Amino acid sequence: MPTYSYACTECSNRFDIVQSFSDDTLTVCPECSGKLRKLFNSVGIVFKGSGFYRTDSRGGSSTASEAASTKSDSTAAKSDSSSTAAASSPAPAASAATS
Repeated sequence: MPTYSYACTECSNRFDIVQSFSDDTLTVCPECSGKLRKLFNSVGIVFKGSGFYRTDSRGGSSTASEAASTKSDSTAAKSDSSSTAAASSPAPAASAATS
């Protein structure tokens, strides 16, 4: 359950309370019976990188994930061409001399 912060507009009393989403918002200060207001704090979790936004999974415009897949495709093509060249050239003879 989330924790909500409240502040009284009359006596400046501040407190936190654990409430479920379905609970009603508090409106009366428990110390002076004044009017309460809900305080909003910064978010405690930050998602970084690609894949967390709705637009990351859509086609159409170029995204970072498309650029990464293009880069990995070109790397795979280079490794395929080097393995083909290595297969067509003879292997060097192994040295039998031991010390």
